[in-house]
Amino acid sequence: MIPDDLIEKHFTRLKPDQKRALHKLKIKTIRDLLYHFPARYENAGQTGTIAGISAGSEVTLYGTVRKPDIRKTWKSRRPIAEAWLEDASGKIKMMWFSQPYIAKTLFDGMVVRVSGKIAGEGTKIYLANPAIDKSPINPEEAHANLFTKNVRTSDVLVSGGHPMSESNSLYPIYSESQGVSSLWFTHAIKKIFENKVHEEIIDPIPTEILAKYNLPSLSASLVFIHSPQKLSDATAARKRFAFEEIFSLQIVMQKRRRALLQEKALPITVDRNALKDFVASFPFPATKAQNDAIEAIVSDFEKTSPMLRLLEGDVGSGKTAVAAATAYLVATSLPTGRIAGTLQVAYLCPTEVLAKQHFSTFVSYFRDHPIPIGLITGSECRKFPSRVRYEESAKLSKPAFKKMVANGEIPIVIGTHALVEKSLSFKYFAYAIIDEQHRFGTIHRQKLVNKSETSPHLLSMTATPIPRTLALTLYGDLDLTVLDQMPVGRKPVITEVLTPEKRENAYARVREELAAGHQAYVICPRIDEPDPKKELALQARSVKAEAARLKKEVFKNAEIDILHSKMTPSEKESAMQRFEDGETNILVATSVIEVGVNVANATVILIEGAERFGLAQLHQLRGRVIRSTHQSYCFALPESKGETTRERMKAFVNAKNGFELAEYDLSLRGAGELAGGKQWGVSDIAMEALKNIKLVEAARTEAAALVATDPDLKNHPALALRARASDESLHLE
Repeated sequence: MIPDDLIEKHFTRLKPDQKRALHKLKIKTIRDLLYHFPARYENAGQTGTIAGISAGSEVTLYGTVRKPDIRKTWKSRRPIAEAWLEDASGKIKMMWFSQPYIAKTLFDGMVVRVSGKIAGEGTKIYLANPAIDKSPINPEEAHANLFTKNVRTSDVLVSGGHPMSESNSLYPIYSESQGVSSLWFTHAIKKIFENKVHEEIIDPIPTEILAKYNLPSLSASLVFIHSPQKLSDATAARKRFAFEEIFSLQIVMQKRRRALLQEKALPITVDRNALKDFVASFPFPATKAQNDAIEAIVSDFEKTSPMLRLLEGDVGSGKTAVAAATAYLVATSLPTGRIAGTLQVAYLCPTEVLAKQHFSTFVSYFRDHPIPIGLITGSECRKFPSRVRYEESAKLSKPAFKKMVANGEIPIVIGTHALVEKSLSFKYFAYAIIDEQHRFGTIHRQKLVNKSETSPHLLSMTATPIPRTLALTLYGDLDLTVLDQMPVGRKPVITEVLTPEKRENAYARVREELAAGHQAYVICPRIDEPDPKKELALQARSVKAEAARLKKEVFKNAEIDILHSKMTPSEKESAMQRFEDGETNILVATSVIEVGVNVANATVILIEGAERFGLAQLHQLRGRVIRSTHQSYCFALPESKGETTRERMKAFVNAKNGFELAEYDLSLRGAGELAGGKQWGVSDIAMEALKNIKLVEAARTEAAALVATDPDLKNHPALALRARASDESLHLE
């Protein structure tokens, strides 16, 4: 099977610092070492070392980035991005003048190739403005020919007995840690190959699947990836290991889905006429996409097994209305064998602002229906309707609120993480809704589902567009429904990217909108001005300083308020209430308003330091001004002018919807850096593979077929071990 011997058994002379370094890289066993793949390759003999450089020379170096930072020069106050480059022979400082954004693209431990001129003298030499290559292997090229026959994917190369011979034309470069260099890994892997340990490993991918997709065997792939004679060898190995990881993840998802579908859900009474009347009472006509989504969910309710569905909808597409309509069916269903009471719904939200927004929206939808709705957050509990005034909600103590939920007196409960507390129990829990699914881990989802002896129907929702490949991989146990239409009358947001000299154009539009009785947002990357002594990222505008500047210099007659994450819940609520009531004209905020803020009268948004936000985040922020039939405007005001910034801003302006933007974001980002790749336990090589829809769909199809015939993997013990490792990686959060 996969060798799980501890490294110490094979490498008995490991030094303490080497052991610490390997542990830091999460390398404990021989299998871990074999799966520590090279970050890139270089032609043998062409790599220089830091110890061998001299002032004035043009060099190309490979090494590990350490301590990327931003500072300002002492006299001219010119911003500088700087970092150390470290290899086994030493380290040297790299500096990029007037390019502070470069530091934001680097992280400690990144393996890179840099090319540039050595400046300075004596012991104070440094690399000045070096070109930096973070991914010389093109992932798209590596996976473009997944299903084509590769003549070098046989085991012939392994049988020679000298996989790490001097004749190799490519030299592997590994990510390092203080104590173990790339060269150490080269010799360690050579020792394993010489002892033929890799040939004893049982391949987790069944032989027939390898043959079907022209993938090399495991032993061959290990040689190809660690000791390629040419780049096509490494390419063949990378696509094989990408398939292996995605396939094992899909095995986990299919097993999870099979287990859940064998459980019984509480039966829900499906009255389509009553549902039709409820949807007709909305203050807007439902779109075809909304009606299709509702029907898909209702059809799942009619089954005996619990629903497992992901509802993906662009900003403003009406997911909350779909959730309300389906929650109505559950909250009007009698528990089996009862003549009173109803089934219950739990609606989990990632933030208090969003939970309160949904509570308010549900109250408006259910105002003419006698169905109690509850809200529970870290700061308060509320129940609608109030016993005193039907049209209002009332505050309750937490013990009183939890008692009512436990007794089944509140059919619909909306809340934050407080919903998953052990002290909150339901009497007839039948339907779990999770909003902004990607913000919660598997553990939160499991805690919510486990609040009932019978598995509740599960609807996961997200307004953050997820590339289809990522959705199929990380949510492979869920059925996918997409809301791809906007409500009638919604106009596309007019988006512009403005350079500093055109900032006044944005202010002019804000003045026009305020004059028309509308409101505006101004988004800043930070809350406070930084400590001048630290001199870090001084260019970024802050909420507090920008609000004061706008009031003093730009919008003197406007009412300006602020909102950020360091405010108390009551301060946030007051600020939002003033904005919703129209008392505030301009709300200066951080990205805390990214989700959950729904003020129809806000028609213009300015995003300061736009390049500091991810594309999906920018799209979410733009979505704050697409809540009405008024024409709305978004102005992105980036601070830097680099090529990457220009490309990203161009995509932000031109993308027709969030899904298109998400696909572009995936193609643009480096391996492992896409939203949450690391937190999901997905490796860099698998994240690269997510750019290939054919690979993901093939892995999903094969996993479903295999689990259907061998659900416990009794006939595939090596695959069972590999899938167990993937399952553990999904719980690293």
